[in-house]
Amino acid sequence: MLQLLIGLVLFLGIHSLQSLAPQLRQNAIARWGALGFKGVYAGISLLGLTLLVQGYGQARLDPVVLWTPPRGMQHTTILLMWLAMVLLVAAYVPGNQIKAKLRHPMTLSVKVWALAHLLSNGNLADVLLFGGFLIWSVLVFRAARQRERLSMHTAPEGTLIGSLLAVALGTGVWAAFLMGGLHLWLIGVMPFTRAV
Repeated sequence: MLQLLIGLVLFLGIHSLQSLAPQLRQNAIARWGALGFKGVYAGISLLGLTLLVQGYGQARLDPVVLWTPPRGMQHTTILLMWLAMVLLVAAYVPGNQIKAKLRHPMTLSVKVWALAHLLSNGNLADVLLFGGFLIWSVLVFRAARQRERLSMHTAPEGTLIGSLLAVALGTGVWAAFLMGGLHLWLIGVMPFTRAV
């Protein structure tokens, strides 16, 4: 469990610099240069992710059960994950109204992903992992919105075509995870078998 916690702190900590500690980030760039900072950032991110994945995998072998979610909650998770995938894809599809309106669809995607998985997983490792990401995404989204209000920055308008493309591609990614076996291959759990 300690490995999971250290991984979470490293991974989420380094990904919090721009939103929650911009001055610390600027100081590091001034000291090491942009390339040096990117190298340190990538190294800490990779180390954190590795520890997080390994720690979570080890914790799943001997789970500490906090509660057993109702079986039907899996259906809610599956539906929320569709929204999470659409938001994730909307962060990258150019000219869509979803990104224009929400401004930070990727952070919202992480928030929905974490909440969805908290609803259907009751082990301590799940609460630490998904709860950590949920808290992080709430804080980062809030900080980003405050920064935007201060800068008076306006986002470009999106188009209906861009939005429909984001929804279609997000649905495709969701289907690949859900029915195409991608979730089973990456995580070791087939969502539909638990949702029945």
